Amino acid sequence: MGRFVFTSILFMVAVYGLAEADIHTQDKGNLESTKNDDDEESVVPQPPESSEAPRSPEAPPTALTPEALQRAHLESLKQRFAEKEEEETPEARQKQEEAQKYFEEGEKLINISYKKDYIQAYQYFQVAANKGHQRAKEYLGFGHLLGDYVTLDPAKALQIFGELSNKGSPKGQLGLGLSYSAGLATNSSQAKALIYFTFAALGGDPLAQMVLGYRYLSGIGVESKCETALTYYRKVATSVAENMSAGSPVVQRIRLHEQAESKDTSGSSLMDDDLLQYYEFLADKGDLQAQVILGQLYYQGGRGVPVNHERAQHYFLMAAESGNSNAMAFLGKMHSEGSPVVAQDSLVALEYFKKAANKGNPIGQCGQGIMYLYGKGVDRDYQKALKFFTQSADQGWSDAQLHLGIMYFGGKGVRRDYKTAVKYFNLASQGGHVLAFYHLAQMHATGTGVIRNCHTAVELYKNVAERGQWSSMLMEAHDLYKQGRVDEALLKYTFLAELGYEVAQTNVAFILDQGESSLFDEKETYQRALLHWTRAASQGSTVARLKMGDYHYYGYGTDIDYETAATHYRLATEQQHNAQAMFNLGYMHENGLGLKQDVHLAKRFYDMASETSGEAYIPVTLALLKLGLFYGTDVFNKEMESYYNMVNRLDIRFLLGPNWDVYVATFLAIVLGIVLIVVRQQR
Repeated sequence: MGRFVFTSILFMVAVYGLAEADIHTQDKGNLESTKNDDDEESVVPQPPESSEAPRSPEAPPTALTPEALQRAHLESLKQRFAEKEEEETPEARQKQEEAQKYFEEGEKLINISYKKDYIQAYQYFQVAANKGHQRAKEYLGFGHLLGDYVTLDPAKALQIFGELSNKGSPKGQLGLGLSYSAGLATNSSQAKALIYFTFAALGGDPLAQMVLGYRYLSGIGVESKCETALTYYRKVATSVAENMSAGSPVVQRIRLHEQAESKDTSGSSLMDDDLLQYYEFLADKGDLQAQVILGQLYYQGGRGVPVNHERAQHYFLMAAESGNSNAMAFLGKMHSEGSPVVAQDSLVALEYFKKAANKGNPIGQCGQGIMYLYGKGVDRDYQKALKFFTQSADQGWSDAQLHLGIMYFGGKGVRRDYKTAVKYFNLASQGGHVLAFYHLAQMHATGTGVIRNCHTAVELYKNVAERGQWSSMLMEAHDLYKQGRVDEALLKYTFLAELGYEVAQTNVAFILDQGESSLFDEKETYQRALLHWTRAASQGSTVARLKMGDYHYYGYGTDIDYETAATHYRLATEQQHNAQAMFNLGYMHENGLGLKQDVHLAKRFYDMASETSGEAYIPVTLALLKLGLFYGTDVFNKEMESYYNMVNRLDIRFLLGPNWDVYVATFLAIVLGIVLIVVRQQR
């Protein structure tokens, strides 16, 4: 009974707290076209009444009284007890065992190191789901939502998520939150999305915790609270750091707009298949540099090359036999950590590290230091560890800098010194070491060795959280985009955008901006694009800030507002020194659009754009020629106006008044008379 009361109170507090937050807080990026549950229009066309995807039964009632909540909870408990009794029958147990077997077979196919077979795995998941297996349904739900190895069907996904949520599945609640937040197959409702995300996070789902961390950091649908964001991001970052290994795959963050600008369809940071084959040809011919490069690529992944420790070991062995110290050091890492093709063996690892260290290799020195620090294959010796780490760190190896930071932080073999620890963690973070970011976040969150700074800690935790295994979805989405499966790529990027990935928000906005997706009509497409440009701009994206100015200038997805456009251009100019924004401000000053018309300020911004970017030279030159021409014409007209005034003052009508003709006639008669008199006298 106590558990029931506690659960009811928790649910009531969460719902009423979220409802209050929804009343007093506006989502900075709320879609203008999305409707609440009482609206008639849906973000995407609703399925007919006979569809398999009715509105989720988990949707909160419109009147949330304590009595209604208790009744709903009792009904849920009765349903679960009934399901429990059904599960205890022999037939049900046999069905569960069969479902579990199919599920395990499916997981084997996607968890093997190489040659994963997702299509066959999802077929197993489908069979297991038909037999009621909950985790198999979770795979299928997200598969239908994102189009992963099953048909893209957000309505079907919504139905599955509703069933899972009724059974208390955090993944099901996460799926419902994403559906309501993005308005996929249902009306968009940020309040409902927040409720489902909250319960999924309470259930321990790291992706839901990331969503809430980002929302509380940015104030999306809730009041911005740094401490709450810190709590959520710290949980995810801790989980990522605990599972981090030196051989974790490197994820490329490819921005589609940069590829489009450079006309690079393969991605400048990705390795072309032809180039990879060329390196393999060189390596087979005995080229040491090619062997080491390929070994590192296959060991850590990255640049579009999948992790393959078997091929990594092959190339490292080839290079090591020729005496390459880097190859020896990496072979030591493989034996030290263990891999699918190399058994963990500290003694073999130590031998490789020694050989590399004797050649002055920083990776080998660091590896030897790790062996002494943790007593792997040798007796623990902090002094020797410190010596090897120092030698390696002096050569700029980030892993050694990290371990020096750990030693000074914990006082291992040295006097505890937090400032020195911060120094080494900063050096390691400059080399991109994820664990260095994590330790810095811990120190900033607790004020250890530094002044406590919540926002700095959150940004560091966020950086670590975004390195989790789910970050591989960025490359998956990019591959889908390259294959022409734009809608599937868009949905996957949308998922990541909800998690707070700025690059995903930018890519979603870019796809919508280019009109490459057919999921939404033109008006809604621009509104969704503006929402994601807004969120990306708040995270420091230059192109997003520039696009926000363009959208308000031209009225895409919003009303034309020159003043707001000028504000965004000014921010892009002052904060990110964007040449295009400077040029736009010059044009607006020239024509008096949203800004005071001022030729001198216009020229100033044009000059700034030219100085900032060489690419702006030609358009700036043309703009200045036009500005000079019109300005010169205007000055000439003003100068001529003074002459016109002078001529006007010499006008006879102005000097003699309305009877000027009488005076002129009299004057001419007198002159004529004088002439006649003079002529006669001369005769």
